[in-house]
Amino acid sequence: MSERIMNVLFLCTGNSARSILAESLLNNLAVNKGHFQAFSAGSHPAGAVNPFATELLLKNHLPTEGLRSKSWNEFAQPGSPELDFVFTVCDNAAGEICPVWPGQPMTAHWGVPDPAAVEGSDDKKRKAFFQAFNQLRNRISLFANLPLDKLDRIKLQKALDEIGKSSP
Repeated sequence: MSERIMNVLFLCTGNSARSILAESLLNNLAVNKGHFQAFSAGSHPAGAVNPFATELLLKNHLPTEGLRSKSWNEFAQPGSPELDFVFTVCDNAAGEICPVWPGQPMTAHWGVPDPAAVEGSDDKKRKAFFQAFNQLRNRISLFANLPLDKLDRIKLQKALDEIGKSSP
């Protein structure tokens, strides 16, 4: 891999919670230091960022400016960023037929339970968002610390798949 900034797209169905958390986490991870530019999108965007996601990001001193729920079609248009990596963070999006992405991105499934689907008290919902956040933070940290310049595509794909199996 070269020294250029690599573009990473996190996908989920609604693009309101998990993929939004992942986008913010990677863009603000200290080890990132300009190596990655993260984006997020959904196959059927909810149209708004889940307020529990926004609350959690702010609580962890992560910026929320510019985060929005958007369609994955925005990243399949001419002039879209050339993608290096595409990660699905929900099982529904992983099973859908994705658009053709610019570039030849490496893909992996990093399924995380949907905190937006949790019903009950606000405390129960906050706990679900916190668990998803921690799982994503762990996986993104592992990814950002990979020696990308030392791994061929086969070894890198194996590493990306293993990250998707890791727990918080």
